[in-house]
Amino acid sequence: MALLHGLPVPAVNDEFSYLLAADTFASGGLTNPPHPMWVHFESMHIIHQPTYASKYPPGQGLALAAGQVLGGHPIVGVWLSMALACAALTWMLQAWLPPGWALLGGLLAVVRPGIFSYWAQSYWGGAVAALGGALVWGAVPRLMRRPRVRKALVLGLGLAILANSRPFEGLLASLPAAGALLLWMASKRRPALGVSIRQIVAPLLVVLALTAGAMAFYNLRVTGDPLRLPYQVHEETYSVAPIFPWQRPRHVSRHRHTVLGDFHKEMAFRYMQRRSIVGLFSAKGGQFRALWRFYLGLALTVPLVMLPWVLKDRWMRVSLLTCSVVVAGLLVEMFAYPHYAAPITGLLFALVLQAMRHLRLWRWRDRPIGLCVVWAILFLCVALAPQMRRQPKDEMLYRARMLTSLEDEEGRHLVLVRYQPWHSPHTEWVYNAADIDRAKVVWAREMGTARNRELLEFFKGRRAWLLEADVDPSRLTPYLVGSGS
Repeated sequence: MALLHGLPVPAVNDEFSYLLAADTFASGGLTNPPHPMWVHFESMHIIHQPTYASKYPPGQGLALAAGQVLGGHPIVGVWLSMALACAALTWMLQAWLPPGWALLGGLLAVVRPGIFSYWAQSYWGGAVAALGGALVWGAVPRLMRRPRVRKALVLGLGLAILANSRPFEGLLASLPAAGALLLWMASKRRPALGVSIRQIVAPLLVVLALTAGAMAFYNLRVTGDPLRLPYQVHEETYSVAPIFPWQRPRHVSRHRHTVLGDFHKEMAFRYMQRRSIVGLFSAKGGQFRALWRFYLGLALTVPLVMLPWVLKDRWMRVSLLTCSVVVAGLLVEMFAYPHYAAPITGLLFALVLQAMRHLRLWRWRDRPIGLCVVWAILFLCVALAPQMRRQPKDEMLYRARMLTSLEDEEGRHLVLVRYQPWHSPHTEWVYNAADIDRAKVVWAREMGTARNRELLEFFKGRRAWLLEADVDPSRLTPYLVGSGS
């Protein structure tokens, strides 16, 4: 994809937040000190007090940082995490299905969503949580067949990845796994108590304790409180709309920047729409359709006609239960995107592949109709996969080209961004590197003549520009002192 279309351009506000985390981790830090001019740099999904950091858990940022360090660009981390997720999904399926079908599942994951989807062609995430879910659900049945320390360590690693990528959905996907493991340890088929403690409980507790300690240390460095998440700081500082429908909207003092206020007002408006029955069903129907299109589509829905036969398998019933719990959780959340359900990717593939196994055996008038249908499904998956490719926004493409152009020029630059009242808060220009002062290009918001003078004085060694983002095309001109809004 990159050979055909170039490196993916960040187009969603969340992506810039993850890229900030990646740049921070790649430079060897956990967070960044607040900048003296931080009020000019406020943006979506980022905190500036008590430190300058992404609001999100560190999982996706660490994957991007690995790509930045090992391959020179964060997208390499996306591709590495996608490759690991596909490999882990194949490994998981080997514990659920015959080897050939497990391999087929891994190949399907490479095609959908592994090459063309936004999981692999953006910085928004998905693969990291899918990796964690596959490790959890690959380890549990293996532990129940033959307890071993290494399998318990893999289970703990999967839980750690979920806790640091999709905490809420990861918890929902992990609870049935924990329940299945505990029921087995209490059943007649359980191993000796000493074996359970040595081979399962002790190594699992060690991994979870180390994970909890690392998370607490990260929170301490970013927020100053080991029990306070960066996400909480951001929501309390900026967000009006809550996450769940039973929560009340927050009261946030006036935002310093109109575009930030517009963004959170829009989120609050969507929240209020979902509080009515009609609005809730309309929004959740749209979210459910998005989940269905991303994970199944028409091609992978066809085999599910065999679901009554599939559910005769105990593990498939567990899989369907877990998927149902996570989807129900997504429908409870006010906002949901396909990558929120990433922890159950492997389980969805297990259900579909088992259904395809049953469908393959269907014959009509002694003709292998089922086998032909399975081959048609696989062909459709390959043929329709390119339709999953995301088209970046024109404004964000223009921002990326402008950034490249400025970085190629001599000297360092300061770009003051001016928006018109009708500007969409979903096409944001003001995002910066982790170390703002050392960045070749700094993006800042106009804040009136007096504030702008302070900013220009602070960055007096840079060439100052005025960006009028809502002019078609966006216009970059030398900044004249006194031209502030």
